[in-house]
Amino acid sequence: MEIKALLRQRVDSLFPHLTERQRRLAAAADARALGYGGISQVARATGMSRATIHQGLAELEEGELPPERSRRPGGGRKRLRDQNPSVLKELQALVAPSTRGDPMSPLRWTCASTRQLAKALTGRGHPVSHRAVAEMLKHLGYSLQANSKALEEGSDHPDRDGQFQYINRQVRRFMRQGLPVISVDTKKKELIGRYHNKGREFRPQGTPQKVKVHDFIDRDLGKAIPYGIYDLARNTGWVNVGCDHDTAAFAVASIRRWWRAMGQRVYPEADRLLLCADSGGSNGYRTRLWKVELQGLVDATGLAATVCHLPPGTSKWNKIEHRLFSHISMNWRGRPLVSHEVVVNLIASTTTAKGLKVKARLDENHYPVKVEVTKEALQQVNLQPHGFHGEWNYTIGRSDE
Repeated sequence: MEIKALLRQRVDSLFPHLTERQRRLAAAADARALGYGGISQVARATGMSRATIHQGLAELEEGELPPERSRRPGGGRKRLRDQNPSVLKELQALVAPSTRGDPMSPLRWTCASTRQLAKALTGRGHPVSHRAVAEMLKHLGYSLQANSKALEEGSDHPDRDGQFQYINRQVRRFMRQGLPVISVDTKKKELIGRYHNKGREFRPQGTPQKVKVHDFIDRDLGKAIPYGIYDLARNTGWVNVGCDHDTAAFAVASIRRWWRAMGQRVYPEADRLLLCADSGGSNGYRTRLWKVELQGLVDATGLAATVCHLPPGTSKWNKIEHRLFSHISMNWRGRPLVSHEVVVNLIASTTTAKGLKVKARLDENHYPVKVEVTKEALQQVNLQPHGFHGEWNYTIGRSDE
Protein backbone atom coordinates (compact mmCIF):
# COMPACT_ATOMS: atom_id res chain seq x y z
CA MET A 1 0.00 0.00 0.00
CA GLU A 2 2.91 2.33 0.75
CA ILE A 3 4.41 1.75 -2.71
CA LYS A 4 1.02 2.34 -4.34
CA ALA A 5 0.58 5.62 -2.44
CA LEU A 6 4.06 6.80 -3.44
CA LEU A 7 3.39 5.94 -7.08
CA ARG A 8 0.03 7.75 -6.97
CA GLN A 9 1.67 10.84 -5.46
CA ARG A 10 4.38 10.74 -8.13
CA VAL A 11 1.80 10.47 -10.92
CA ASP A 12 -0.29 13.37 -9.58
CA SER A 13 2.64 15.74 -9.14
CA LEU A 14 4.89 14.84 -12.09
CA PHE A 15 2.88 13.39 -14.95
CA PRO A 16 0.82 16.54 -15.80
CA HIS A 17 4.09 18.23 -16.80
CA LEU A 18 5.34 15.41 -19.06
CA THR A 19 4.71 14.57 -22.68
CA GLU A 20 3.10 11.30 -23.73
CA ARG A 21 6.52 9.71 -24.35
CA GLN A 22 8.01 11.02 -21.12
CA ARG A 23 5.11 9.61 -19.07
CA ARG A 24 5.56 6.26 -20.78
CA LEU A 25 9.30 6.19 -20.04
CA ALA A 26 8.84 7.33 -16.44
CA ALA A 27 6.29 4.59 -15.82
CA ALA A 28 8.60 2.01 -17.40
CA ALA A 29 11.53 3.15 -15.23
CA ASP A 30 9.41 2.80 -12.07
CA ALA A 31 8.25 -0.67 -13.14
CA ARG A 32 11.82 -1.78 -13.79
CA ALA A 33 12.97 -0.41 -10.42
CA LEU A 34 10.21 -2.33 -8.59
CA GLY A 35 11.23 -5.60 -10.17
CA TYR A 36 8.84 -8.56 -10.31
CA GLY A 37 5.22 -7.39 -10.34
CA GLY A 38 6.28 -3.79 -10.98
CA ILE A 39 4.44 -3.54 -14.30
CA SER A 40 1.12 -4.45 -12.69
CA GLN A 41 1.63 -2.05 -9.77
CA VAL A 42 2.55 0.87 -12.06
CA ALA A 43 -0.36 0.10 -14.39
CA ARG A 44 -2.84 0.27 -11.50
CA ALA A 45 -1.32 3.49 -10.13
CA THR A 46 -1.06 5.37 -13.43
CA GLY A 47 -4.05 3.98 -15.33
CA MET A 48 -1.76 3.04 -18.24
CA SER A 49 -2.16 -0.25 -20.03
CA ARG A 50 0.42 -2.99 -19.54
CA ALA A 51 1.16 -2.85 -23.26
CA THR A 52 2.10 0.85 -22.99
CA ILE A 53 4.47 0.13 -20.09
CA HIS A 54 6.03 -2.78 -22.00
CA GLN A 55 6.53 -0.39 -24.94
CA GLY A 56 8.26 2.04 -22.58
CA LEU A 57 10.56 -0.70 -21.29
CA ALA A 58 11.51 -1.61 -24.86
CA GLU A 59 12.25 2.04 -25.62
CA LEU A 60 14.46 2.30 -22.51
CA GLU A 61 16.41 -0.71 -23.72
CA GLU A 62 16.71 0.32 -27.35
CA GLY A 63 16.50 4.13 -27.25
CA GLU A 64 14.86 4.00 -30.68
CA LEU A 65 12.92 7.28 -30.57
CA PRO A 66 14.64 10.64 -31.04
CA PRO A 67 14.08 12.88 -27.97
CA GLU A 68 11.78 15.34 -29.79
CA ARG A 69 9.19 12.72 -30.83
CA SER A 70 6.48 11.06 -28.73
CA ARG A 71 5.56 8.47 -31.36
CA ARG A 72 7.09 6.83 -34.37
CA PRO A 73 6.53 8.76 -37.62
CA GLY A 74 3.00 7.96 -38.75
CA GLY A 75 2.11 6.39 -35.44
CA GLY A 76 -1.28 6.59 -33.79
CA ARG A 77 -4.75 5.76 -35.06
CA LYS A 78 -5.61 7.32 -38.41
CA ARG A 79 -8.50 9.76 -38.48
CA LEU A 80 -11.74 8.38 -39.87
CA ARG A 81 -11.80 11.03 -42.59
CA ASP A 82 -8.33 9.83 -43.70
CA GLN A 83 -9.31 6.17 -43.64
CA ASN A 84 -12.55 6.83 -45.54
CA PRO A 85 -12.52 10.18 -47.41
CA SER A 86 -16.02 9.59 -48.80
CA VAL A 87 -17.50 9.98 -45.30
CA LEU A 88 -16.77 13.74 -45.47
CA LYS A 89 -18.75 14.05 -48.71
CA GLU A 90 -21.64 12.13 -47.17
CA LEU A 91 -21.58 14.41 -44.11
CA GLN A 92 -21.53 17.54 -46.26
CA ALA A 93 -24.48 16.23 -48.26
CA LEU A 94 -26.42 15.70 -45.01
CA VAL A 95 -25.83 19.16 -43.54
CA ALA A 96 -25.77 21.30 -46.71
CA PRO A 97 -29.57 21.74 -47.02
CA SER A 98 -29.81 22.94 -43.40
CA THR A 99 -26.60 24.92 -43.03
CA ARG A 100 -26.90 28.31 -41.39
CA GLY A 101 -24.49 31.07 -40.53
CA ASP A 102 -24.06 34.73 -39.85
CA PRO A 103 -23.65 36.29 -43.31
CA MET A 104 -20.79 38.44 -41.97
CA SER A 105 -18.90 35.49 -40.46
CA PRO A 106 -17.09 32.48 -41.97
CA LEU A 107 -18.44 30.29 -39.17
CA ARG A 108 -21.33 27.97 -39.91
CA TRP A 109 -23.64 25.76 -37.92
CA THR A 110 -26.34 23.20 -38.54
CA CYS A 111 -29.64 22.42 -36.86
CA ALA A 112 -28.97 18.65 -36.90
CA SER A 113 -27.36 17.11 -33.79
CA THR A 114 -24.16 15.06 -34.00
CA ARG A 115 -26.05 11.98 -32.82
CA GLN A 116 -28.64 12.38 -35.58
CA LEU A 117 -25.89 12.82 -38.15
CA ALA A 118 -23.98 9.79 -36.82
CA LYS A 119 -27.12 7.68 -37.10
CA ALA A 120 -27.73 8.86 -40.67
CA LEU A 121 -24.11 8.19 -41.68
CA THR A 122 -24.26 4.71 -40.16
CA GLY A 123 -27.41 4.03 -42.15
CA ARG A 124 -25.50 5.01 -45.31
CA GLY A 125 -22.78 2.46 -44.65
CA HIS A 126 -20.34 4.64 -42.65
CA PRO A 127 -20.39 3.43 -39.01
CA VAL A 128 -19.30 6.40 -36.97
CA SER A 129 -19.70 7.80 -33.46
CA HIS A 130 -21.19 11.19 -32.64
CA ARG A 131 -17.77 12.28 -31.34
CA ALA A 132 -16.20 11.52 -34.72
CA VAL A 133 -18.99 13.51 -36.39
CA ALA A 134 -18.20 16.48 -34.13
CA GLU A 135 -14.52 16.29 -35.12
CA MET A 136 -15.38 16.13 -38.83
CA LEU A 137 -17.80 19.08 -38.54
CA LYS A 138 -15.00 21.10 -36.99
CA HIS A 139 -12.73 20.09 -39.87
CA LEU A 140 -15.40 21.29 -42.33
CA GLY A 141 -15.56 24.71 -40.68
CA TYR A 142 -18.56 24.22 -38.42
CA SER A 143 -18.44 25.33 -34.78
CA LEU A 144 -20.54 25.59 -31.67
CA GLN A 145 -22.30 28.97 -31.52
CA ALA A 146 -23.65 31.06 -28.69
CA ASN A 147 -27.22 32.30 -28.65
CA SER A 148 -28.03 34.78 -31.39
CA LYS A 149 -31.02 36.96 -32.14
CA ALA A 150 -32.01 34.99 -35.21
CA LEU A 151 -35.44 33.60 -34.34
CA GLU A 152 -38.43 34.81 -36.34
CA GLU A 153 -42.14 34.12 -36.23
CA GLY A 154 -43.06 30.74 -37.65
CA SER A 155 -39.58 29.22 -37.25
CA ASP A 156 -41.03 26.11 -35.57
CA HIS A 157 -43.06 24.91 -38.58
CA PRO A 158 -43.17 21.08 -38.47
CA ASP A 159 -42.28 20.75 -42.17
CA ARG A 160 -39.39 23.19 -42.09
CA ASP A 161 -36.69 20.55 -42.62
CA GLY A 162 -38.83 18.74 -45.18
CA GLN A 163 -39.14 21.96 -47.20
CA PHE A 164 -35.38 22.47 -47.19
CA GLN A 165 -34.91 18.92 -48.44
CA TYR A 166 -37.52 19.50 -51.15
CA ILE A 167 -35.79 22.71 -52.28
CA ASN A 168 -32.47 20.90 -52.34
CA ARG A 169 -33.87 18.19 -54.61
CA GLN A 170 -35.37 20.77 -56.96
CA VAL A 171 -32.10 22.70 -57.15
CA ARG A 172 -30.13 19.56 -57.99
CA ARG A 173 -32.63 18.48 -60.62
CA PHE A 174 -32.57 21.86 -62.40
CA MET A 175 -28.77 22.07 -62.24
CA ARG A 176 -28.32 18.58 -63.67
CA GLN A 177 -30.39 19.69 -66.67
CA GLY A 178 -28.35 22.87 -67.11
CA LEU A 179 -31.32 25.11 -66.23
CA PRO A 180 -30.99 28.44 -64.37
CA VAL A 181 -31.37 28.35 -60.57
CA ILE A 182 -31.43 31.73 -58.83
CA SER A 183 -31.74 32.87 -55.24
CA VAL A 184 -33.55 36.21 -54.89
CA ASP A 185 -34.12 38.69 -52.09
CA THR A 186 -34.07 42.35 -51.15
CA LYS A 187 -30.98 43.51 -49.28
CA LYS A 188 -31.35 45.90 -46.36
CA LYS A 189 -32.40 49.36 -47.51
CA GLU A 190 -29.62 51.95 -47.24
CA LEU A 191 -29.93 55.68 -46.56
CA ILE A 192 -28.22 57.83 -49.17
CA GLY A 193 -26.02 60.61 -47.81
CA ARG A 194 -23.17 61.09 -45.37
CA TYR A 195 -24.41 58.59 -42.84
CA HIS A 196 -22.39 56.32 -40.59
CA ASN A 197 -21.61 52.95 -42.21
CA LYS A 198 -20.35 50.16 -39.97
CA GLY A 199 -16.80 48.94 -40.45
CA ARG A 200 -13.42 50.58 -40.99
CA GLU A 201 -11.16 51.41 -43.92
CA PHE A 202 -7.55 52.57 -44.16
CA ARG A 203 -7.10 56.33 -44.24
CA PRO A 204 -4.31 58.72 -43.23
CA GLN A 205 -4.09 58.73 -39.45
CA GLY A 206 -6.33 61.29 -37.77
CA THR A 207 -8.47 61.95 -40.85
CA PRO A 208 -11.67 59.89 -40.49
CA GLN A 209 -14.54 60.68 -42.84
CA LYS A 210 -17.01 62.94 -41.09
CA VAL A 211 -20.62 61.77 -41.17
CA LYS A 212 -23.92 62.95 -39.76
CA VAL A 213 -24.66 62.45 -36.08
CA HIS A 214 -28.28 61.43 -36.66
CA ASP A 215 -29.67 59.04 -39.25
CA PHE A 216 -32.74 61.00 -40.32
CA ILE A 217 -33.59 60.33 -43.96
CA ASP A 218 -32.66 63.01 -46.48
CA ARG A 219 -35.88 63.52 -48.47
CA ASP A 220 -33.96 64.78 -51.50
CA LEU A 221 -31.46 61.92 -51.67
CA GLY A 222 -33.83 59.20 -50.46
CA LYS A 223 -32.66 55.60 -50.02
CA ALA A 224 -31.29 52.70 -52.04
CA ILE A 225 -33.21 49.43 -52.33
CA PRO A 226 -30.89 46.70 -53.63
CA TYR A 227 -32.77 43.68 -55.00
CA GLY A 228 -30.40 40.82 -55.72
CA ILE A 229 -30.42 37.83 -58.02
CA TYR A 230 -27.73 35.20 -57.38
CA ASP A 231 -27.00 32.45 -59.93
CA LEU A 232 -26.08 29.40 -57.81
CA ALA A 233 -24.39 27.44 -60.60
CA ARG A 234 -22.27 30.26 -62.08
CA ASN A 235 -21.48 32.21 -58.88
CA THR A 236 -22.62 35.48 -60.42
CA GLY A 237 -24.89 38.17 -59.05
CA TRP A 238 -27.11 40.92 -60.38
CA VAL A 239 -28.34 43.75 -58.17
CA ASN A 240 -31.09 46.12 -59.25
CA VAL A 241 -30.81 49.28 -57.12
CA GLY A 242 -34.21 50.88 -56.76
CA CYS A 243 -35.06 54.38 -55.57
CA ASP A 244 -38.79 54.05 -54.91
CA HIS A 245 -40.51 51.18 -53.09
CA ASP A 246 -39.77 47.51 -52.48
CA THR A 247 -42.85 45.96 -54.09
CA ALA A 248 -43.58 42.72 -55.91
CA ALA A 249 -43.55 44.65 -59.18
CA PHE A 250 -40.04 45.90 -58.35
CA ALA A 251 -38.90 42.36 -57.46
CA VAL A 252 -40.11 40.84 -60.73
CA ALA A 253 -38.79 43.79 -62.73
CA SER A 254 -35.38 43.10 -61.18
CA ILE A 255 -35.56 39.45 -62.27
CA ARG A 256 -36.60 40.55 -65.76
CA ARG A 257 -33.63 42.91 -65.98
CA TRP A 258 -31.29 40.12 -64.84
CA TRP A 259 -32.63 37.77 -67.51
CA ARG A 260 -32.25 40.30 -70.32
CA ALA A 261 -28.78 41.44 -69.24
CA MET A 262 -27.22 38.17 -68.03
CA GLY A 263 -29.48 35.15 -67.90
CA GLN A 264 -30.52 34.64 -71.51
CA ARG A 265 -26.90 34.91 -72.70
CA VAL A 266 -25.67 32.03 -70.53
CA TYR A 267 -28.87 29.94 -70.71
CA PRO A 268 -29.96 30.39 -74.35
CA GLU A 269 -31.73 27.00 -74.49
CA ALA A 270 -33.54 27.26 -71.15
CA ASP A 271 -37.31 26.90 -71.07
CA ARG A 272 -37.66 26.81 -67.27
CA LEU A 273 -36.35 28.79 -64.33
CA LEU A 274 -36.14 27.93 -60.62
CA LEU A 275 -36.47 30.76 -58.11
CA CYS A 276 -35.60 30.28 -54.43
CA ALA A 277 -37.18 33.08 -52.39
CA ASP A 278 -38.09 33.97 -48.83
CA SER A 279 -41.65 33.36 -47.68
CA GLY A 280 -42.31 37.03 -46.91
CA GLY A 281 -41.59 40.50 -48.22
CA SER A 282 -42.03 41.61 -51.82
CA ASN A 283 -41.55 38.04 -53.06
CA GLY A 284 -43.64 36.32 -50.36
CA TYR A 285 -45.79 33.31 -51.12
CA ARG A 286 -48.93 35.12 -49.89
CA THR A 287 -48.38 38.18 -52.08
CA ARG A 288 -50.87 38.17 -54.95
CA LEU A 289 -49.03 40.82 -56.94
CA TRP A 290 -45.88 38.63 -56.90
CA LYS A 291 -47.68 35.86 -58.75
CA VAL A 292 -49.46 38.18 -61.16
CA GLU A 293 -46.16 39.90 -62.04
CA LEU A 294 -44.46 36.52 -62.45
CA GLN A 295 -47.14 35.58 -64.96
CA GLY A 296 -46.16 38.66 -66.96
CA LEU A 297 -42.51 37.63 -66.77
CA VAL A 298 -43.31 34.11 -67.97
CA ASP A 299 -45.37 35.39 -70.90
CA ALA A 300 -42.68 37.88 -71.90
CA THR A 301 -39.71 35.48 -71.71
CA GLY A 302 -41.31 32.11 -72.47
CA LEU A 303 -39.74 30.68 -69.32
CA ALA A 304 -41.91 28.58 -67.02
CA ALA A 305 -41.12 29.82 -63.50
CA THR A 306 -40.87 27.27 -60.68
CA VAL A 307 -40.83 28.97 -57.29
CA CYS A 308 -39.70 27.38 -54.00
CA HIS A 309 -40.12 29.54 -50.91
CA LEU A 310 -37.99 29.05 -47.82
CA PRO A 311 -40.10 28.11 -44.76
CA PRO A 312 -41.30 30.99 -42.58
CA GLY A 313 -38.67 32.30 -40.20
CA THR A 314 -35.63 31.05 -42.13
CA SER A 315 -34.74 34.05 -44.28
CA LYS A 316 -31.09 34.03 -43.19
CA TRP A 317 -30.71 30.58 -44.72
CA ASN A 318 -31.24 31.97 -48.21
CA LYS A 319 -28.07 31.37 -50.25
CA ILE A 320 -28.01 34.94 -51.53
CA GLU A 321 -27.44 36.22 -47.98
CA HIS A 322 -24.16 34.33 -47.59
CA ARG A 323 -22.86 34.27 -51.14
CA LEU A 324 -23.69 37.78 -52.35
CA PHE A 325 -25.09 40.25 -49.82
CA SER A 326 -22.46 39.57 -47.14
CA HIS A 327 -19.64 40.30 -49.59
CA ILE A 328 -21.31 43.52 -50.74
CA SER A 329 -21.58 44.68 -47.11
CA MET A 330 -17.90 43.93 -46.51
CA ASN A 331 -16.90 45.71 -49.72
CA TRP A 332 -18.50 49.01 -48.69
CA ARG A 333 -17.85 48.83 -44.95
CA GLY A 334 -16.74 52.11 -43.46
CA ARG A 335 -17.76 54.14 -46.53
CA PRO A 336 -20.63 56.63 -46.52
CA LEU A 337 -23.07 55.88 -49.34
CA VAL A 338 -23.31 59.45 -50.58
CA SER A 339 -25.23 58.75 -53.81
CA HIS A 340 -27.03 56.02 -55.73
CA GLU A 341 -24.15 55.97 -58.21
CA VAL A 342 -21.71 55.19 -55.38
CA VAL A 343 -23.94 52.34 -54.25
CA VAL A 344 -24.09 50.88 -57.77
CA ASN A 345 -20.32 51.19 -58.28
CA LEU A 346 -19.45 49.62 -54.93
CA ILE A 347 -21.80 46.70 -55.58
CA ALA A 348 -20.39 46.16 -59.07
CA SER A 349 -16.82 46.11 -57.74
CA THR A 350 -17.54 43.29 -55.29
CA THR A 351 -15.46 40.16 -55.90
CA THR A 352 -14.25 37.16 -53.89
CA ALA A 353 -11.35 34.73 -54.04
CA LYS A 354 -13.78 32.08 -55.28
CA GLY A 355 -14.60 34.10 -58.40
CA LEU A 356 -17.83 35.92 -57.55
CA LYS A 357 -18.76 38.49 -60.20
CA VAL A 358 -21.48 41.08 -59.69
CA LYS A 359 -23.23 43.54 -61.97
CA ALA A 360 -25.47 46.35 -60.75
CA ARG A 361 -27.79 48.86 -62.37
CA LEU A 362 -29.79 51.81 -61.09
CA ASP A 363 -33.57 51.52 -61.43
CA GLU A 364 -35.27 54.91 -61.33
CA ASN A 365 -38.74 53.61 -62.19
CA HIS A 366 -41.74 54.25 -59.98
CA TYR A 367 -43.34 51.27 -58.19
CA PRO A 368 -46.55 52.30 -56.41
CA VAL A 369 -47.57 50.63 -53.17
CA LYS A 370 -50.96 49.20 -52.16
CA VAL A 371 -51.76 47.90 -55.63
CA GLU A 372 -54.95 45.87 -55.33
CA VAL A 373 -55.04 42.50 -57.07
CA THR A 374 -58.51 41.06 -57.42
CA LYS A 375 -59.41 37.38 -57.19
CA GLU A 376 -60.32 37.47 -60.86
CA ALA A 377 -56.83 38.71 -61.77
CA LEU A 378 -55.24 36.03 -59.59
CA GLN A 379 -57.33 33.34 -61.26
CA GLN A 380 -55.82 34.34 -64.61
CA VAL A 381 -52.43 33.17 -63.38
CA ASN A 382 -51.52 29.73 -64.76
CA LEU A 383 -50.40 28.51 -61.34
CA GLN A 384 -49.71 24.81 -60.80
CA PRO A 385 -49.15 23.94 -57.12
CA HIS A 386 -46.74 21.11 -56.38
CA GLY A 387 -47.81 18.03 -54.43
CA PHE A 388 -45.69 19.00 -51.39
CA HIS A 389 -46.84 22.27 -49.79
CA GLY A 390 -48.33 23.80 -52.89
CA GLU A 391 -48.50 27.18 -51.17
CA TRP A 392 -44.67 27.22 -50.98
CA ASN A 393 -43.85 25.30 -54.14
CA TYR A 394 -45.53 26.02 -57.46
CA THR A 395 -44.89 26.50 -61.16
CA ILE A 396 -46.29 29.31 -63.29
CA GLY A 397 -46.66 28.47 -66.96
CA ARG A 398 -47.57 30.62 -69.93
CA SER A 399 -51.10 31.98 -69.80
CA ASP A 400 -51.95 30.61 -73.25
CA GLU A 401 -51.09 27.02 -72.30
